[in-house]
Amino acid sequence: MFGFRFVKFQPSEYVMKVKNGKVQRQGVGLSFYYYEPTTSVVVLPVSSVDVPFMFEEITADYQTVTVQGQLSYRIMDYSKITQSLNYTYNLRKNQYMSDDPHKLDQRVITIAKVLTKKYLEQLPLKEAIQSSERLASSMKREVAQHEELEKLGVELMNLSILAILPNKETMRALEAQAREEILRQADEALYVRRNASIEQERRVKENELNTEIAVETKKQQIRETQLQAERSVKQKQNEMEQEQLQFNTAMEERKQQLIELTIANQNAEADAKAYEIAAVMNSLQHVQPNVLQAMANMGMNSDKLIALAFQELAENAGKIGQLNISPDLLQGLMAPAEGRGKGGATR
Repeated sequence: MFGFRFVKFQPSEYVMKVKNGKVQRQGVGLSFYYYEPTTSVVVLPVSSVDVPFMFEEITADYQTVTVQGQLSYRIMDYSKITQSLNYTYNLRKNQYMSDDPHKLDQRVITIAKVLTKKYLEQLPLKEAIQSSERLASSMKREVAQHEELEKLGVELMNLSILAILPNKETMRALEAQAREEILRQADEALYVRRNASIEQERRVKENELNTEIAVETKKQQIRETQLQAERSVKQKQNEMEQEQLQFNTAMEERKQQLIELTIANQNAEADAKAYEIAAVMNSLQHVQPNVLQAMANMGMNSDKLIALAFQELAENAGKIGQLNISPDLLQGLMAPAEGRGKGGATR
């Protein structure tokens, strides 16, 4: 009525009643009357605030990891925080008059993110995903001592890292590597058992082989004795073949000498014949051709003489005017020599 109102706050809220720029009352869970046109109320939470966070960072070997965790804080010095953030409360609308109360969570998370990045940049991937406890301990200590939180009057109560996870592809690769290591160890255990069994089998087989070796040694001695006997026989056969080969070689050498002598005799005979023919040719060199022809025709058969006659007629065909050969004459020429004499030629 006339601008005066009554308000009552919860025990979990710290309240400051400010009038004309001066704090008139402050405390936890206050209730009072106030004059709305000249009174402002600042309300701050007394209980702790839990803030979950999740952000990505890069490890020393340039692998992306996701850090999941939660931190808890509370306001210790209400006068300090009201100097940095606006917690003025609108009693009519039951809400804060600015977004500053919501920015406090982000400021605390930003501090945690910066320290997390600094820590993970120094670790490789495999070491980073296994360092959640160490990271939480380091961050809790450094965030609690951070200068900005002291200026805000905020106290860090707890900080925990729930998980540090790589991306799905890297996680599958690491799982495959760990799975292969487990399988390798299982294989090694299997190999040890198999090797023990194989060792036992080897000893049994070794005894069997020793027995077989002794038997084979005896067989080898028998075989060597047989081979020595066969070798003596082969040596005798080789000696006989060598003697036969030497005999055949001597015979072939004699045959070669005979052939060479025969060739030399034939060459001498051919030289003598060639000399004889050359002497005859030299003696006939100055004889007239018709005389040589007549000498060649001596003792020649009548058939060949008739053929030569016809050849001369053919050669002198240009000088002959007309030549008639009757059938009787031709038949007589072609008949045997005893039946000739019935034919004739006319010129």
